[in-house]
Amino acid sequence: MTATKSTSGGLVSLLVIASAQLMVVLDDSIVNIALPSIQRELEVAPTMLPWVVNAYILAFGALLLLGGRIGDLWGRKRTLQVGIAVFVVASLVGGVGLSVEMLIAARAVQGLGAALAAPNALALIATTFSERKVRDQALSLYGAMSGLGIVVGLLLGGLLTDQLGWRWVFFINVPIGVLVLLGTRTLVAAERRTGRLGTLGAVLGTAGMVALVYAITRFGESGCADPITYAVIGAALVLLAMFVRTQRSSRNPLVPPSLFRDRNRTGAYLTMLGLAIGPMGTFYVITLYMQEVVDFSPLQTGLTWLPFALGIVLGAGTAPKLLMKIAPRYVAALGALLGAGGAFWFSTISVEPSYWTLMAPAMVLIALGFGLGTIALTQAAVYGVAADRAGIASALLNSAQQIGVALGLTILAGVAATVTVGTGSTTPSSLVDGYSTALVVGAGILLASAVLALLTLRAGVDDAEQTIEEPRTIHV
Repeated sequence: MTATKSTSGGLVSLLVIASAQLMVVLDDSIVNIALPSIQRELEVAPTMLPWVVNAYILAFGALLLLGGRIGDLWGRKRTLQVGIAVFVVASLVGGVGLSVEMLIAARAVQGLGAALAAPNALALIATTFSERKVRDQALSLYGAMSGLGIVVGLLLGGLLTDQLGWRWVFFINVPIGVLVLLGTRTLVAAERRTGRLGTLGAVLGTAGMVALVYAITRFGESGCADPITYAVIGAALVLLAMFVRTQRSSRNPLVPPSLFRDRNRTGAYLTMLGLAIGPMGTFYVITLYMQEVVDFSPLQTGLTWLPFALGIVLGAGTAPKLLMKIAPRYVAALGALLGAGGAFWFSTISVEPSYWTLMAPAMVLIALGFGLGTIALTQAAVYGVAADRAGIASALLNSAQQIGVALGLTILAGVAATVTVGTGSTTPSSLVDGYSTALVVGAGILLASAVLALLTLRAGVDDAEQTIEEPRTIHV
């Protein structure tokens, strides 16, 4: 059976998928701006405040694999719809939150909804748009939403907090989510797959990812001397080792081992991890610099990141054209190198800001590299995967990116804090020293990611065609 859609129907489907991705990524940053207001109104202890952000990151990053596999078995459209519905309800609860505990719980449930929605939105691109050119365009828009969501989150968070109050950073998701949910009716509904989830693998994999992401976030809070963090890392390694062992012998693996037999795909996952560490860690450090050293307001800080949005659009728009002629290996490596150059450029910041000659061009460079690299790595990881594994392949890529975000925040923030404390003061000059050193580390990580891409990804250009359970043509 062949499913066809009109041009307008295909555009609506694409808009729905892109909006779903924008919504879940936006929540990585929109709440950050509102934290001071939340702390004042709910009288939140300083030790509890970071968990308003971390609860979302923890649930989102830890449950992505489960969300991707559920989509493969239960149906991606249906899983996406459930994820968006959960996200909307949790956003509503967060907006009316009467205590910090209620707010943190709502954020964790938001993360669950995002983990169900994000990998299945990406998988729907690979299985809904069968023509290479159209699929690349859809992927380009999806990649742009991944980067734009961070900037939009800062801008929208600052505007809503200043004008309407912090609760609206949650309430804004309700009308957006309802519109996206209504729009999902235009998506192609794939048949449900046979097979089971694999309870033992699901429990071990989810527990291992929870422990891993929790350890990363705890490192960012407690530093390298915290024994509990090392205990959690040990537990994560044990759980993940047991998970790998069960996957090899399971009839219904959560993560089919065959996905990692392709060096190209494994390399894409590892490179994405490093690619996300650099730009997202840099984003965090420079945002701190703007507010702590330059003394910008939250809204001013959000506005200064507009060049980043320009770079993302350029990178995501250029990548598909390059990938028709150049192998993902070289496009991903170029993206990482551009990001490294931007991070190193940023490391020359001083107490006296230089926006137009330093910060703005560095933002464009980092964003351009991230846009190019993300699209190239998504092609390498998702294209060519059998339709019954597209969800979990997408989830693995999303997991690598989300863990990279958490690692980037932890590593670069840790380096900056260590250098600043080592100076014996917290003057603007000592803060800049810490930020500059952290940015050099970020540049080094991106350089390593470029080398990894060159060593692991394919050198040739192929058609990147996808095995789909039923041929379907959607024209945009």
